[in-house]
Amino acid sequence: MLAARRRPIGLQTADGLQLVGELSLPAVNDPVATLICVHPLPTHGGMMDSHLFRKAAFRLPALADLAVLRFNTRGTRSAQGQSDGAFDGAVGERYDVAAAIEFAEFQELPAPWLVGWSFGTDLTLKYGCDPGVVGAILISPPLRYTVDAELDTWAATGKSLTALVPEFDDYLRPEEARTRFARVPQAEVVGVPGAKHLFVGHTETVLDEIVRRVNPAAYPLPRVAPDSSGQQSDG
Repeated sequence: MLAARRRPIGLQTADGLQLVGELSLPAVNDPVATLICVHPLPTHGGMMDSHLFRKAAFRLPALADLAVLRFNTRGTRSAQGQSDGAFDGAVGERYDVAAAIEFAEFQELPAPWLVGWSFGTDLTLKYGCDPGVVGAILISPPLRYTVDAELDTWAATGKSLTALVPEFDDYLRPEEARTRFARVPQAEVVGVPGAKHLFVGHTETVLDEIVRRVNPAAYPLPRVAPDSSGQQSDG
């Protein structure tokens, strides 16, 4: 865990639920952009502390000057706590996504990007095409709940859309993903060789691809941690 300003937050949804979350900011600098992380399916263990998002919060404020906002969707429990409500099959979760976007706006967090993972990609595609959102990065999108009309909405806005698709994904592999996302002209499908749905062992690749799009000046990420003087160190 690298240095950052971290604090627990609560998100209030329009239908009256309180969601558990955390905001991580660079320790000294102002953030140049914001990641709003939408986690995998909670009925299969997905939560704000799922490993890619936990590592993003641990590393990217220090290494890429990014704000990282994580939260548990309705009914989801993690080490950070449990959000109100119950899993609603990508229906009521529309209010959860809206609450996170509104929080970022209220806090004047810069350049918000949605980063969805698995189930979180469906929530991002269905409910995240907000005027204030710069774009979205989709990790292992299954396109299970997303319909073509929602893809068409993204296409019409021209907002940046990148899909990181594992070579050996359980649900949607790169070739099929390119076919499904072809209706979004600006969508970029990045196949990740050797990766599976959860991207275990490929964390650095995912974080690099996120930073490459959100703050290109910080790409590629260093593979050693900065010391207290800001210089790179193997410590």
